[in-house]
Amino acid sequence: MSTTVTKTLQATFAPPTAHKQSKLNDLLDTYRDGLQEVFDAGASTMSAVSDIVTPYDLPYQAKAALCNYVPKLRKTYNAKELDDGHPIRLTNQAAKFDHSDECDYEFTWWVPRPGRGTNFWIPLRINPEQKDLWHDLVSEDAKAGEIRLQQHRQNWVLHVTVEYPVEEPAIDGDATHIGLDIGETALITGCALKNGSPTDPFVCDGSRAKHLRKGMHTTLKRLQERDASEWRTDERFDHYQNALTDIVEKSSREAVEYAKQYENPVLVMENLTYIRERLDYGAQMNRRLHSWAFARL
Repeated sequence: MSTTVTKTLQATFAPPTAHKQSKLNDLLDTYRDGLQEVFDAGASTMSAVSDIVTPYDLPYQAKAALCNYVPKLRKTYNAKELDDGHPIRLTNQAAKFDHSDECDYEFTWWVPRPGRGTNFWIPLRINPEQKDLWHDLVSEDAKAGEIRLQQHRQNWVLHVTVEYPVEEPAIDGDATHIGLDIGETALITGCALKNGSPTDPFVCDGSRAKHLRKGMHTTLKRLQERDASEWRTDERFDHYQNALTDIVEKSSREAVEYAKQYENPVLVMENLTYIRERLDYGAQMNRRLHSWAFARL
């Protein structure tokens, strides 16, 4: 028997030309301006959002995504403020990709822009482990969902949600559910449920990751205040990111090894969709919680 699985594909843009970089910056700035105006206006319906964003110079895929997204912020998640680093959200109508084995970057994305004849192709650096799913996306064997485009310092990162069919694994006997919770002080907390009772909990300390995130914030802030050279800032940023990635990868492996000691383990995790928008504990606490590694984990 088959079931449908949802996964997020991630790709980084190949370095864009100065002209394309300018277009991307304009798109991001215009999107965030529109999102902020809609949010400040308290728009809570699709029609109310549409009335506000219609004059904005945005592609229709971004306007449609705003009409779907903003009412959820108000009604479902009761958001009090917006995250400063909001990504551009696009509907799956923007999921136009191409593939060629002859190019240095095999996969490309048709970046949507407002107006006729303004779209452009951008090469993608994909995760090799996700290559098969990218092929499925191009051939339409996998169905695209929401698309998010985020700028991380000098890089542009594309996230594409895809749905694809998989065969359900056969389980010989009852499943053992392993509950996993992601936090700040304890990076991962896990516990198996055996015969209806919690058994042998697992805790992965998050103090080292917490210390690194705090150090990264302080260091980068000081470098910016001193107007340090770009290569110096990037060097320190990469240092902290590599250290955090190492912690995340080791912690996730520990959690999987913990689960594998039980018969027919099934990992159960909370839904952290829109978690950033639901946080409202003051500027300092929000900054700490926004630096959670839950997406990577």
